[in-house]
Amino acid sequence: MRPMLATTGTHVPTDAGWSHEVKWDGVRVLADTTRGGTTRLLSRNENPVTVAWPELNRSPLGDRDLLVDGEVIALNDRGLPDFRVLQDRMHVRNAASAARLADRLPATYMVFDVMRVDGKDVTDQPLGERRRILRGLGLEHSTWQVPDAYDDGPMLFDATLQQGLEGIVSKRSTSRYVFGERSRSWLKFAHRHRRSYVVGGWRPQEGTSDRLAALLVGELTGEGLVYRGRVGSGIGAVASRSLTELVAPIGRADSPFDDEVPAVDARGTFWVEPVLVVDVETHGVGYTRLRQPSYRGVRPDLAPSDVRSDA
Repeated sequence: MRPMLATTGTHVPTDAGWSHEVKWDGVRVLADTTRGGTTRLLSRNENPVTVAWPELNRSPLGDRDLLVDGEVIALNDRGLPDFRVLQDRMHVRNAASAARLADRLPATYMVFDVMRVDGKDVTDQPLGERRRILRGLGLEHSTWQVPDAYDDGPMLFDATLQQGLEGIVSKRSTSRYVFGERSRSWLKFAHRHRRSYVVGGWRPQEGTSDRLAALLVGELTGEGLVYRGRVGSGIGAVASRSLTELVAPIGRADSPFDDEVPAVDARGTFWVEPVLVVDVETHGVGYTRLRQPSYRGVRPDLAPSDVRSDA
């Protein structure tokens, strides 16, 4: 019982045959509650994950027979859904540990589809009817929530971009739910954000000592230069040669970052004075580490003080 999946879209549909939802940056979970009141939570790959989510593993509808699809989310310190917050929780299989983590990192189940209710299979019903059923279940005021759907896709796309959310999913209102299918009736649109960061080090290509393959970048905050991640994608041969010339005269012996760089990133790194600014395109904003970053170019017009996050 694998969930239905979306296909990456090229443009947000604008006709009336589509509805649009926020794309949540979380963990996909199916919840199956039987008439006996037992709720099983299953991952996208059909693995049982019930014990990992003690605050979610009891249906708000009690023993009502139900099968729903949704995303487990948790908020970061900026109030945004953040997959990384869930990483400490998603693989836990010890009930006591899961309970402690639930107190510290509470999660919410964003239920966006229903496939069975009161013993009746509704997968053949169009999405619009399934949404009507879902909204009528009474999941409000619980750890299970039903997110809104919108008629105006471009509006939602722009709004989620401004809010730093992951993106949107557009769905045909007539679409049926087909387990395990990656459907063109569901289209996903993830945001990419371009921002400027300060270079604090570089990594050579594996097997070489001088072929620049990645940059370690950070963000100037009130706490100093805070490490944000390693950027290798987008650095081709031409960019590598250009960056090598720029970092050669600014080397230093120790890390310029004011927090600790993870050992996996620090290993083999050549540190530099934090004077070089580059543009990086990344998936989402507001995260402790850059997600799927890609190098876009040097910003000789900017000094580190120009890109302070607390400016």
